Amino acid sequence: MSEPGVVESALDGETVAASVPLGGEDQLYITPTRTLIYRAEGLLSDESVEEYPHDAERLTISEGRRKTRFSLDYPVDGTREFTIPSKCADDVIHPVVAGIINAAGITEPGETVLSTYRFSELTLIVTSERLVKHIGAAVWDTDYEEFHYDDVTDLTFEKGSVATQVVLDVDGRQQRIKAPNDQARDVESKLSDALTAYHGVDSIEELRTANESEDEEPAEQPGAGGVAFGEGVDPLEANPPSTEGDEELSAEQVIEDSGGTEAVETAEPSNDPEESGAPDTDATEFDSEGSTDRSQSVNERGQTTDDESSRNTADDDGFDFEDVGFEPAESDPDSKAIAEELAELRAVVEHQNERLDKQREAIERLIEELSRGR
Repeated sequence: MSEPGVVESALDGETVAASVPLGGEDQLYITPTRTLIYRAEGLLSDESVEEYPHDAERLTISEGRRKTRFSLDYPVDGTREFTIPSKCADDVIHPVVAGIINAAGITEPGETVLSTYRFSELTLIVTSERLVKHIGAAVWDTDYEEFHYDDVTDLTFEKGSVATQVVLDVDGRQQRIKAPNDQARDVESKLSDALTAYHGVDSIEELRTANESEDEEPAEQPGAGGVAFGEGVDPLEANPPSTEGDEELSAEQVIEDSGGTEAVETAEPSNDPEESGAPDTDATEFDSEGSTDRSQSVNERGQTTDDESSRNTADDDGFDFEDVGFEPAESDPDSKAIAEELAELRAVVEHQNERLDKQREAIERLIEELSRGR
């Protein structure tokens, strides 16, 4: 992807080592000597490029909820600052720190900065040849420590409830560094890979073995010949004794114990129709005859009612609305004017809504530009 024209001019022949998007069309570019921040044209500013050389003596970072400020202290120019969205801070810190320690001569040509970690006031920088440690409010300044992999003979990790101790054996002395548990696994992976790759071994155990003195013999561990479980311990039986003494109750015993015999006798159906609740034939015939009489009566009444309705309809055929003074409604002469006025008002409201939409888009763009540190 090609850089904007103003960035090409600012590069002046330098190559881009890394780039980080800052939101919208804004972009941060890292070169071997500078950090360039490209700001696209917006509501608050024109298109521009800001340059921050890497020969700073101190780098301080102040993180806020929305913006993060990078402050670089120079021996002659004093302090220069730039702000970026906080959501991009972690992606920006690593290349900027890499550029600064490279310009300071901490890393050598061909050395790669692999990872940068910030744990409160502790900064760890893992490169392909060394581990750089800085303690203090600044992310980096001239008060730092470094441990070259040439001098590291062992690496172990002691996990605690909150933090993990990174223990390096350097020139016969242990260097301990605390890393939070949520990031300790990544530190262990990156540092172990870098150390083993530098020494050309496959694992830390192999590195440890290679650095052991040939004169030292591992102390014989007592009881190394096997594991004793002691005497007098009976082996567990695979098949436990069966419980054949238990007897199941027969179905007859269960019925007798629960009074089931009487229940069975009571449940036998009775042959007496009166006792069994059978329907009465005489009553059914009576109800049927009564129903027939009632149906005929209803039909007679229905026929009478239909005749009356026919007569009433015949009388209504000669009804005239004008005889009672009824006149059909006429259209209101003002209704047309009201409809035209409503149409005009609707057009005005739609126009206002369009203007509000444009204003809302402008405000959203303004907020976005402000959040990008403009």
